[in-house]
Amino acid sequence: MLRHPPVRAAWLNPIVVSALLLTAFGSVTASMSHGTAASTGGGGTTGAAGSCDVVPKLERSSFPERPRVDNRLLPLAPGMQYVLDGFVKGDDGLHHPHRIETTVTDLTKVVGGVRTLVVFDRDLEDGRLTESELFFEAQDEDGAVWLLGEYPEEYESGKLAGAPSTWISGVAGARAGIAMPAKSRAGTPTYLQGLALKVGFKDCATTFETDQRTCVPIGCYDDVLVADEFGPLDPAGGHQRKFYAPGMGVVRVTAASGSDPETLELTRAESLCMADFADIRQLALDQDSRGYGVVPGVYGGTARARATLHAHHW
Repeated sequence: MLRHPPVRAAWLNPIVVSALLLTAFGSVTASMSHGTAASTGGGGTTGAAGSCDVVPKLERSSFPERPRVDNRLLPLAPGMQYVLDGFVKGDDGLHHPHRIETTVTDLTKVVGGVRTLVVFDRDLEDGRLTESELFFEAQDEDGAVWLLGEYPEEYESGKLAGAPSTWISGVAGARAGIAMPAKSRAGTPTYLQGLALKVGFKDCATTFETDQRTCVPIGCYDDVLVADEFGPLDPAGGHQRKFYAPGMGVVRVTAASGSDPETLELTRAESLCMADFADIRQLALDQDSRGYGVVPGVYGGTARARATLHAHHW
């Protein structure tokens, strides 16, 4: 839920993009050392020193045939919807309402040989859809949640403008990463959340603080973990601090640095009624079908998403 925005290659000079990708590729293939660890307890480093160069090994046999994501800090129960609200600074210098709606579907999709759970994100600014994303997660037998790919459609003035940041583990050198470790504690190495050099995507995270308390509009939470998340290929994007509450997931997002800081807070977490959930399932299925035409070279080799699970409350 709430992925860190990847670098959009169209925003950068092609020479700069090439240099970034070459540098990143060299560091991933040449370096096998973990990044600098964060401090414990009430504070730590921003994670800038974390190398995030070790690519975790994906063992297909360690994933169940029927996806189940019940990690205490990132649970994904089909039928649940989470809404984060805040403001983002626009090109006009003003702050605009920003909302992210995340729905855990009952769809599954085989990605990189692993049957994953399909999560559906809708990103709205000033009430208008700017991005609609499918992302694919699965939990291994140890309890770690993996991210195996993303299909983010971009919208301009209500019209689909493409999906240039799509990546699928195992396609064009893209590699799956860890969305949430099985056991997270301050002082552990920075870890890779996903890697797709072809689209300039590399997300990293460091466990920054643990045992925290935070309050958002729908309530207060204890035993919260704060992760520092950043994209090394997008230094202007800075660092995000994400607050993960037990049994809930992300409840707050703040900016530690970056050119476009914003804060998001959880304003709603609910089990959708059957009719609303069916509507969202159809939106997700329609987007999955579009992917084969929008980005056939990346998405075309995947199996179609199917409704194989059941919402937990029905």
